[in-house]
Amino acid sequence: MTALFDQLRTAPRNVLSRIPLPGLTGDDDDVRRPLPVSGMLAAAWTLGVGLAVLTTLTLVGWIAAPRGALGSGLPAVFRTASQLWLAAHHAGFAIPGGSVGLLPLGLTVLPAFLLYRAGMWMARDADLRLRLPARLPKNTPKEASNARRKAQLILIAQAGISLAAPYALLAGIIALVARNEITQPFLGEVLVSHLVLAFIAGSVAVARTIGPWRSMLRLLPERLRSVVVGTFAALMIMLVAGAVMVLGAVTVNFGQVGELSGILSPGFVGGLLLLLIQGLYLLNAVIWGMAYIAGPGFAVGTGTLVAPTGVQLGTVPSLPILGALPEAGPTSAWVMVVIAVPFLAGAVAGVLVVRISPSPSYEGAPLWGFACGLATGAVAGLLAALSGGPLGGTRLSAVGPEGWEVMLSVTLEVGVAAGIAAGLANWWLIFRGHNTTVTKAAARVGTATAPVRKAGVKIAKAAGSVASKVGFAESEELRKLPGHWLDATECDTQPIPVIRDDWEDEHASAAAESSPKAHRPEPPRPPRRDIVDETDDKGGHVIYVDPYAWDRD
Repeated sequence: MTALFDQLRTAPRNVLSRIPLPGLTGDDDDVRRPLPVSGMLAAAWTLGVGLAVLTTLTLVGWIAAPRGALGSGLPAVFRTASQLWLAAHHAGFAIPGGSVGLLPLGLTVLPAFLLYRAGMWMARDADLRLRLPARLPKNTPKEASNARRKAQLILIAQAGISLAAPYALLAGIIALVARNEITQPFLGEVLVSHLVLAFIAGSVAVARTIGPWRSMLRLLPERLRSVVVGTFAALMIMLVAGAVMVLGAVTVNFGQVGELSGILSPGFVGGLLLLLIQGLYLLNAVIWGMAYIAGPGFAVGTGTLVAPTGVQLGTVPSLPILGALPEAGPTSAWVMVVIAVPFLAGAVAGVLVVRISPSPSYEGAPLWGFACGLATGAVAGLLAALSGGPLGGTRLSAVGPEGWEVMLSVTLEVGVAAGIAAGLANWWLIFRGHNTTVTKAAARVGTATAPVRKAGVKIAKAAGSVASKVGFAESEELRKLPGHWLDATECDTQPIPVIRDDWEDEHASAAAESSPKAHRPEPPRPPRRDIVDETDDKGGHVIYVDPYAWDRD
């Protein structure tokens, strides 16, 4: 297959370049293959490898099984392998008296992995990195980011369609080849299932080629990203709880499972194939456990029910894994505790929705939490519908959970819990953010006004000290002066102040008073006589005589 790819790569570029591709211009056309051609080659490679693997397993089963179980000859083996390949994409088929839709979801892992690898090869072969827009609108950074995200999403969608379209057409051809007198695949389901699976796997692979896993979610808007993350978290919690229940039931009823395996007596090779089939159906059983936790439960035939409220069973198929089913009758009271798991998953999802994209209003957060519940319910209902289906006619026409019941239950349980949790988490973020902002602002204001407050205290203390001293000196001097200053003689006037050696700095005294030593009582000081009283303006003016004026004549 690798040699075939190398030969196709060295084919004449003038033939391959005739296939038009919108938006492909420049000098790089002669060094890269058009995207539709790469998608067609990747689809053919996936189908070839997948059919080769399933044909090998079918051939081993044909050799180990009794003659006539899988038909006669190698054409019957290939036809059976083709039907298994179609069933791996969850495409059912009709049989005499009914239809088969209960298909192993574990088998879908094989085509999904091959399609993912083919999508990565397609992205490298078509060199999709060079197709990203080199010129973005010269506007704000937000508009440029949105334009780049939109271009990347368009490129991913184009790549997914380039892989899915030829893949679905080739699968339709295989469905026509795989028809026989007993099994007839549903052509509509074949086309839709192959198209959807190839588109999803190819798109994820191309997105992974453009950037790392961490940046894949950034292609989505922030609000949609929060809902996707919350939905994924809620589903994972419920699926893990379902897996724990299934493994616990198998462990408890392991003896009965072994008895059913012994009754079948498939032999060594047949036992390995039987174990492989049960492993492929294990994912179906996990989804059934999720439906059990959600409340609706699941059925193993018409008129049966396995739910937390009670178990009603009849004759079940002889598949050993079904020996882990509980006994018929009412369930224990402690089993009802599992119904709390969807509410817990909803609470976690609501918190994640708010942490990724908080709502600016209190009323908006619960609505987005309930939207996460709606998405979770839709995906859970889809998984429930895919995990079940008919297994023939009459009694086994209803096996597995009902999709709409699981969707409704999960939507209400997860949606209500997610709405309440999102509202509380959003209120807490807004409340804490408001308090933090106020605290920081107060701290900044307090830090900025601290020096001013200290200086004001010092000035007030200094002014009070000086005012007390001045008032004391003024009172002493006024007591010495006559009743009116006009009545005073020259000898009774105060002398002109001069700076002496014992002059005391008022600022230094204020600083000393504000220091811790200021609390100590100071001895009384003699009154100051070198301060001129300028507050006396009783109807006149004061004339100061400069005794040194004669020296400046």
